Amino acid sequence: MQLYNKLSAEERRVLIREAGKERLTISFYQYHHIGNPQLFRDHLFLHWHSMDVLGRIYVAHEGINAQLSIPADRFEEFKNFLDNINFLENVRLNIAREHDNESFLKLKIKVRHKIVADGLEDDTFDVTNKGIHVDATTFNQLIEDPDTVLVDMRNHYESEIGHFKNAWTPDVDTFRDSLDYIEDKLKDHKEDKKLVMYCTGGIRCEKASAYYKHKGFENVFQLEGGIIEYHRQVTEKGLENKFKGKNFVFDH
Repeated sequence: MQLYNKLSAEERRVLIREAGKERLTISFYQYHHIGNPQLFRDHLFLHWHSMDVLGRIYVAHEGINAQLSIPADRFEEFKNFLDNINFLENVRLNIAREHDNESFLKLKIKVRHKIVADGLEDDTFDVTNKGIHVDATTFNQLIEDPDTVLVDMRNHYESEIGHFKNAWTPDVDTFRDSLDYIEDKLKDHKEDKKLVMYCTGGIRCEKASAYYKHKGFENVFQLEGGIIEYHRQVTEKGLENKFKGKNFVFDH
């Protein structure tokens, strides 16, 4: 029973090229209370290794965060596998608009303390009690509302090269820094303002939305799928693109 990668990156690269198959690059996340992350991790590895899935996946008590690639002709098999896991059924899969067959060369599934580092140690904080998800159309309407405070949940070096119209871009270096900083600045508007947040793919602002609900904010929203999904929707639906500049990503 194989539970860990045994091939080097170069050995895997050769196999990918010899196979000659198109691969899809996919990302997804889901917050969920996982009782035994190690057992879940091993379950994923056993099945995904047999599907030729490659990527970097983090599993924790609070959920899963995955960036991976899979042969295009096995996508339905992969999707069916996810749909048979109760909390991953119909999970949103972000499929890259451009694909690199060698985007990942190993399958690495790691158990972590958290899928998003936040520095919080609060047993009363329920990360699954999230804010309202909105699509690109509703988001565009919300950010023109004078009662909305639009907050960029990314770090300053991300927002400096691109951000949404009317967005507040806190000068912070880490996600953890932003949580208390934003709460302090907006503490007088927990009831009278709509707090709308966005990030790159949704995972950070989803945790932030749950955190601010926990802290007493009453009207909390987040951009579904983040900037990546927003770009797809405005392109396909012909909506006004209110994002100015470029989207910062962490890969090459």
